Amino acid sequence: MKHLVIRIRRPTCALLASALLTACSHREENAYQGYVEGEFVYLASSQAGKLVQLQVARGQTIKADSPLFALESVNEAAALQQAQQQLAAARSQLADIQTGKRAPEVDVNRAQLAQATANARKAALELTRDEAQYNAGGISKAQLDDSRANADAASAQVRELTNQVAVARLPGRAQQITAQQAQVAAAEAVVTQARWKLDQKRVVAPADGLVYDTLYRNGEWVPAGNPVVQMLPPQNIKVRFFVPETLVGALSPGRAVSIHCDGCTADLPAKITYVSSKAEYTPPVIYSNESRAKLVFMIEAHTSVADATSLHPGQPVAVALK
Repeated sequence: MKHLVIRIRRPTCALLASALLTACSHREENAYQGYVEGEFVYLASSQAGKLVQLQVARGQTIKADSPLFALESVNEAAALQQAQQQLAAARSQLADIQTGKRAPEVDVNRAQLAQATANARKAALELTRDEAQYNAGGISKAQLDDSRANADAASAQVRELTNQVAVARLPGRAQQITAQQAQVAAAEAVVTQARWKLDQKRVVAPADGLVYDTLYRNGEWVPAGNPVVQMLPPQNIKVRFFVPETLVGALSPGRAVSIHCDGCTADLPAKITYVSSKAEYTPPVIYSNESRAKLVFMIEAHTSVADATSLHPGQPVAVALK
């Protein structure tokens, strides 16, 4: 009995591998794979304190200058009030030095001057009378000397009080005014410093963007410089892709590219903003058999701010050169 042997022809392994390699490596001409990356802004206060207000939530889109969070500021508010009071006192002292004595004090000096003037006139009249009597032999030389001394003393007192009135109208000495002006400037600097520290306890958004994450909760102690809110402005969203070294010489900032992403209604126009000058090995994320042994250069591109909101960090994209 004969056995029937049926032989089935199969494609060789080499032909099958070649077909699979061709299918896996197929891609659009001048298109390169990449991914979206975000340059996050970590917002913190330069001062330490307990978090008392967290005014945003993760995933929220906010406008520039929107309040983000506030730290406890009782100490800073008290320090500002103290500095403001010290500044007011320094300014009052400067004004007092610049204006001289007060009006009531000047009036007292004027009254004393008027009284001294009257006494001087009386002493002068008595001296005149005593001189006449001495010439007539009516009084002694000693009595005449007493009258002359009284007249001189009254006249000297008039000159003294006249000078006091003039001095009362003068401001302080130039050196005193300069010194007090320096005190005022120092007090103003303390107020500025205290106000800055108080303002640091409340942080606002530097630009429009997405609240990517919040890192503390209300009631927690936040050390100085520790970020509380992680924010992603749309202008900080960029696309990174890699090109072979044979192409990098033809690329420069400003060249137009087109970005394709899954879920995007249309390709997004963008421009190259950075061309790396350093070669690197192909990252695993864009690994392929045809490029595993080649060096590539990293390229960065930015879309418009309006289009950037449709991209998300970590999202894979395809970039086509224009």
